[in-house]
Amino acid sequence: MGDTTERETGSRFMPKFDDQGLLTAVVVHHETRAVLMVGFMDQVALDATRETGLAHFHSRSRGKLWQKGETSGHVLRVQSILVDCDQDALVLSCIPAGPTCHTGVPSCFYRVLDDGALQPVKS
Repeated sequence: MGDTTERETGSRFMPKFDDQGLLTAVVVHHETRAVLMVGFMDQVALDATRETGLAHFHSRSRGKLWQKGETSGHVLRVQSILVDCDQDALVLSCIPAGPTCHTGVPSCFYRVLDDGALQPVKS
């Protein structure tokens, strides 16, 4: 079985990182399924997440590994990881220990584009 066939139909986990060594990770709330944030993972972040059960990402701005909540305490406890068809994107189903967004709100997706302007999402 070739890599593409194995990646798309097999049972082996074969993450497909982009040319910068990253893949996209969408974080959703485990109970509500609300989208909380989007981050990027390299192999180190993926390994750390799987080993600890806490979401880790690759900080593109700092060029290094970071654990979500490492300074605020607002960690993301990973309950499951969904893998897309070609294994280049993940959905982390997490239980947050506080607000996910650095602005202090539960989700980084707190605005909606409405007629060309950003408006607060109605809860």
